[in-house]
Amino acid sequence: MRAWLYQQRKAMAHALGRLWQQPLGTLLSSLVIGIALALPAGGFVLVDNVGSLARGVTGSPEISLYLALDATDEDVKAIEKRLREAPDLAGFQFVPRDSALAQLAESGLSDVLDGLDGNPLPHAFIITPRAESPELFERLNAQFSAWPKVEHVQLDAAWVQRLHALLALAELGVSLLAALLATALVIITFNTIRLQILTQRAEIEVTRLLGATDPFIRRPFYWFGCLQGLFGGLVAWSTVALGIALLRPPAEGLAQAYGAVFTLNSLAPGQVLTLLAVAILLGWLGTALSVRRHLREPG
Repeated sequence: MRAWLYQQRKAMAHALGRLWQQPLGTLLSSLVIGIALALPAGGFVLVDNVGSLARGVTGSPEISLYLALDATDEDVKAIEKRLREAPDLAGFQFVPRDSALAQLAESGLSDVLDGLDGNPLPHAFIITPRAESPELFERLNAQFSAWPKVEHVQLDAAWVQRLHALLALAELGVSLLAALLATALVIITFNTIRLQILTQRAEIEVTRLLGATDPFIRRPFYWFGCLQGLFGGLVAWSTVALGIALLRPPAEGLAQAYGAVFTLNSLAPGQVLTLLAVAILLGWLGTALSVRRHLREPG
C-alpha cells in the first residue's frame, strides 16, 4: 500500500510540474473547462431558483374543499378531524359560510347579497398540501370527494402542472447542453493529452528502455488530466458563485416588487462536490481514451 501511495504521489508531483511549466496553457485550459462546466451548472441552479421564485410570487397551490349547504357543525368537526389526521397536508384553514358572505359583501357585492333570501355560500376549507406534485393533488381530490358532506373540491392542479412542465422542459434543455459540453470537454482533454504524449515521446521511449512499466508511464498522464479537470471545476464553481452574486440583488428586487421574499441561492456544498467530481471524471475519461489510443506498448 505504501509503495502504491508513493507511486501515486510521484506521478501527481510530475503532473503538477508539467502544469506549472506551462502556466499560460494551464490557465487557458482551466478557463475553457471552467466556462463549459459553468454553463450547465449555472443553468441547473437558475432553474431551481426560478422554480422557488415562481412559487414565492404566485403562492403555494391550494385545494378548496366546499361542504354541502346542509352540513352541520358536527359534520364540520368530523371533516376537520380527518384533515388533521391526513399525513400529506401542510396545513388547512376553515372558512365559515358567514365569514365568506361577509368577505363577499366587502368586495362590493353587498347590494346583490341584500336581495337574497339567505346565505348561498357553504362552509369551506382551504388546504395546503405538503408537496406540489400533480399526482398528489389528484390523489387528494379523489380522497376528499369521497368524504361525506363534501360537495365540491377545487384544485390548483392546472397551475401545478404548468409549473412542473416548464421546469421539466428547462431541466431537459440544460441536461442536453450539459451532455454536449461534457462531450466537448472529453475531446479537449483527449487532444491535450495527445499533445503531451507527442511532446514527451523521446522521454517515454528512453524510460521504456530503462525498464519502466506501461502503468508507470501512463500514471502521470492520468494525474495531468484529472488535475486539469479539477482546476476547471474550481473555475466553474467560482464563475457560478460570481454570477449568482451579481444576479442576487436584481432578483431580490423583482421578488419584492411582487410582494415575495426571495433569495437567489448558489451551489450547495454537495452540489459543489458533485461539480468537482464530474470535472475530474471528464478529465480522467478524456485521458484514458487518449492514452489508450496514443500510448501503446511497442511491437
